Amino acid sequence: MTRAAAIDCGTNSIRLLIADADPATGELIDLDRRMTIVRLGQGVDKTGRLAPEALERTFAACREYAEAIKAHGADKIRFVATSASRDAENRDDFVRGVLDILGVEPEVISGEQEAAFSFTGATKELTGQGGNYLVVDIGGGSTEFVTGGEAVEAARSVDIGCVRLTERHIRNDPPTSHEIAAIRADIDAALDLAEEAVELTGERTLVGLAGSVTTIAAIALGLDAYDSEAIHHSRISFDQVAEITGTLLASTHDERAAIPVMHPGRVDVIVSGALVLHRVMERSGAREVVVSEHDILDGILWSLV
Repeated sequence: MTRAAAIDCGTNSIRLLIADADPATGELIDLDRRMTIVRLGQGVDKTGRLAPEALERTFAACREYAEAIKAHGADKIRFVATSASRDAENRDDFVRGVLDILGVEPEVISGEQEAAFSFTGATKELTGQGGNYLVVDIGGGSTEFVTGGEAVEAARSVDIGCVRLTERHIRNDPPTSHEIAAIRADIDAALDLAEEAVELTGERTLVGLAGSVTTIAAIALGLDAYDSEAIHHSRISFDQVAEITGTLLASTHDERAAIPVMHPGRVDVIVSGALVLHRVMERSGAREVVVSEHDILDGILWSLV
C-alpha cells in the first residue's frame, strides 16, 4: 500500500483525498476525503483574473489540508488545478501561494488531462466488466466528456460549467425564460464542439460526476441528509433528472436552500448544473445516468501510485 494525497482545485470547490492505494489489486482505502467551497473562479469569466478574496479563501483551505496531510503522513502529494486557474492572467499568484503552503507546485492541467483523470477515477471500479462508457464531469468552469472502455478513447473539455453559466446569464430569482434559453444555447454550442472529438450517442453507459450530478441524485433518492454511500453508483432516470431540473428552474434561492441535501455553496449554481446534465442526456439519448462519487480526485491519486 502507498499512502498518498491528491488535491483537486476547481472553479467552485477544492477537494482533498488522502488514501492508501494498492495498484496491484486496485484497492483504494479512504483515510480523509473532504470538500470546501472556495469559488476560486469568482468573476474569472468576466475579468480574466483570480479575485484576491477568492485566492485567500483557497489558501485558507490549503492550510487546513496541509495539516491533514501531515497528520496522516502521506508519502506523496499531487495538486491539480483546473478551469479557473487555466483561464486567469494572474495564476502565478495562485501557484506561489500553494507552493508556500503545501510545498508542492500546483499543476495547471489541460482539459484533456482533466478528462483522463476523471475517466480513471470514475470507471476504475467498473472496468473489467466489458463496459463502454461516456463519462461527463460537470465542473464549475468547464465540463469534460470522455469515452472509452478499459482506457480513454476520446476526450474533450468545453467551457460550460455551473459557475461560469450562472455568472454569465442569471440575474433574476428564479431565472427568467430568456436567461434559461441563453444558458441552453451556450450548452448546445458547447455540445457541438464536444461532438467534434467525442461521440455522445451510441450504446454507452453514461457516468455522471461532480457536485451538480451528485446533488441531483441525492434529491432524486429523497435523502434527508447527504449520503455518499447511497449516492455512489446510484442510477437516476432521465425522467427524474427532467422533473428535478424543472423544479429547480422554477424555485427561488430560499426554496433551493431549504432542500435538505443542498450544500450552501451550490444553491446559486445548481440550476445551471442541472441544465447541463439534462441537455447532455437529451443529446446522448441516455435513459439513465450512473452517478459516481469517485472522479478526478481518485484519478489524480491513482496517478501517484
